[in-house]
Amino acid sequence: MDFLDISYSEIIKILVAFLLGALLGLEREYHNKSAGFRTLIMITIGATLFTIVSYRISTTTPDRIAANIVTGIGFIGAGVIFKAGMKVGGITTAATIWVAAAIGMAVGYGAFYLAAFVTIIILIILLLLTRLETSFDKLRQSRLYKIVYLKNEYSNTLLEEKFSLLKIEFIKNKEMKMGGRVIVFYKITANQLKFDELNSFLMQSSEVMGFDA
Repeated sequence: MDFLDISYSEIIKILVAFLLGALLGLEREYHNKSAGFRTLIMITIGATLFTIVSYRISTTTPDRIAANIVTGIGFIGAGVIFKAGMKVGGITTAATIWVAAAIGMAVGYGAFYLAAFVTIIILIILLLLTRLETSFDKLRQSRLYKIVYLKNEYSNTLLEEKFSLLKIEFIKNKEMKMGGRVIVFYKITANQLKFDELNSFLMQSSEVMGFDA
């Protein structure tokens, strides 16, 4: 049955793409990520539509448009990646965008069960494994610290003695002098408890003018 230039099966494909994109989008929206509910719905529907159109244009070589979907979605994914200090954020959201497009393509080709199965797997990864990843981060992580102190009142030696006392690993990356102030950058590796202790010391120290982590 055709309604104008769209068939019943194509309507089903668009609706399924909407549903699967919405499931992924709700998870990203719940965690307040840059690519959320509406974005992932549009990506899955868009990939589905491109796939449907690729079959309409050519039933013998539909892979050409599919290949361009993969290339094009990379630009969207790159837009949500950002760097904050030593950490690069947005990679999981970018990967979710990439997988959402793949799910949309699977729906467009009529592989509904495959698309639904992959969506469930991705939701398990995003919802359950995130907690496990967070637990690992608490055990050991690296941060870049920027510490400022007065040159005549403090020194790197005293600061590094405190690091050693707290039993944390550190590497001095860079040091700058601006007037009577010293600005030093350290890469520090520790667990969350040690970071809390270090932050408490830096906050309470009268010699430290300020710090950023």
